[in-house]
Amino acid sequence: MELKDKKILVVGLAKTGVAVTRFLAERGALVTVTDMRDDEALADVLAELSDLDLCLELGRHVPYSFLMADLIVVSPGVPMDIKPLEMARAQKRRVVSEVELASWFIEAPMVAITGTNGKTTTTTLTGEIFKGCGFDTFVGGNIGNPLIELAMSGERVERVVVELSSFQLEGVESFRPHVAVLLNLTEDHLDRYHSFQEYIDAKLRIFENQGPEDFAVLNIDDPLVAACASKLKARLFPMSRFHELEEGISYRDGFITFAHDGKVLRFGTDGFKLKGVHNLDNIMASMASTLLMRCDGDCAYATVKHFKGLPHRMEFVEEVNGVAYYEDSKGTNVGSVVKSLESFDSGITLIAGGKDKGGSYEPLAQLVSQRVSHLVLIGEARERMHQALGDLTDTHFADTLEEAVETARRLTRPGGVVLFSPACSSFDMFKNYEERAERFKAAVRAAKEAEKK
Repeated sequence: MELKDKKILVVGLAKTGVAVTRFLAERGALVTVTDMRDDEALADVLAELSDLDLCLELGRHVPYSFLMADLIVVSPGVPMDIKPLEMARAQKRRVVSEVELASWFIEAPMVAITGTNGKTTTTTLTGEIFKGCGFDTFVGGNIGNPLIELAMSGERVERVVVELSSFQLEGVESFRPHVAVLLNLTEDHLDRYHSFQEYIDAKLRIFENQGPEDFAVLNIDDPLVAACASKLKARLFPMSRFHELEEGISYRDGFITFAHDGKVLRFGTDGFKLKGVHNLDNIMASMASTLLMRCDGDCAYATVKHFKGLPHRMEFVEEVNGVAYYEDSKGTNVGSVVKSLESFDSGITLIAGGKDKGGSYEPLAQLVSQRVSHLVLIGEARERMHQALGDLTDTHFADTLEEAVETARRLTRPGGVVLFSPACSSFDMFKNYEERAERFKAAVRAAKEAEKK
């Protein structure tokens, strides 16, 4: 699409919106930026854009600007069902996400990864494998740098790996990855979507424009994901920890087997630094994506063996008085916490809670009953979590994360595990999940110092 002199409206001025605004303005578009925050709240952001000639509509959305735009680019944090956007679509205005816009200017073959949990680990590992096998690779999207930054740089790369949230996928039109990965589907973001099905439908848009020469990597152990197979136009490439596959990637008895078009590769998992049953799914998805796109098997395997994982995802913090403390602040939904709890057989003290996201806590019930010895609840969601889970094990409330850690220290016997996996977002008590993670780690280290005295 030719951008010069086009009237383009950018909705939302977070990190992605800033990058989109600069990209469009530098290509001669007539850019209007709108955000419900005022200029005082956006002072730092506006300073980044001060060298550009922009029309700013802050503290409000002006319907006229939506109705007169040639193109509207919506940031991921802005719901697609706000009234001005609905009005614009009714008048046949073109409304897209940043990912869609960026894809118009990127030619390199792409792996796109979505799912409720495991996206960031899978995306990062996939990028590391491509790089380790000698491909110039851009990694971004919902992780790190917005995809539009690759388009803006003009850099020539050989592979693109992009993590996609449901929010980003809502606004795609022609976006088409060569390999699209769906890891899993569990309830999430029901504070934004009207139903779980609406959330699933957004995720499935990752496959919408693929054709028979493309690949769809599906985790068929997840029944909701497996049910999508019949709707694909791409070539199905299944993955499973529970079933041996003649075509696909699967795990059995300590080996991952990749089978494709008569070619079979086997990889032992004993030396992997990335632990946890859920990470086997992430590893298989990464290996499938990269091997399907011409990575050497030995090279891919070597990268996987040395990959240690990411911060804030089942990260070991300290051992205090014979108790291991794990920080899983990125466990912001129930499905993620299920995977984390499955990593330990018993003796868990679980610290959970935060800003409620509207989903059911019922999927945690069996694991809490069987494996969690003590449950310590914090944040806005603690009352609702208590109603769902409190009768299943010894349950306590804490007003702060530091108090929760102290309660866990007091309750947990040597040989046990303290797991901080909130099942909620962080925004009731913290700026983000990273700040929440650092506060937990600091509290654990303070507890260790207290034990020495």
